[in-house]
Amino acid sequence: MPQMAPMNWLMLFIMFTLIFILFNSMNYFSFKYNNSDKKIMTKNMIKLNWKW
Repeated sequence: MPQMAPMNWLMLFIMFTLIFILFNSMNYFSFKYNNSDKKIMTKNMIKLNWKW
C-alpha cells in the first residue's frame, strides 16, 4: 500500500535517531578519564605570587 509509505519512513527516521542518540550517549558516558596525570602535574607546579 503506497499510502502507508510515509509512516514507514517516519518510523525508520525515529529508530535511526534513537539508536544514534543511544550510541553517542553510551560512548560519552563510558569514557573514563585517568586522573593520575593531573595529580602528578599539580605536585610539580611552582606557585608564583606576583607582587604588584
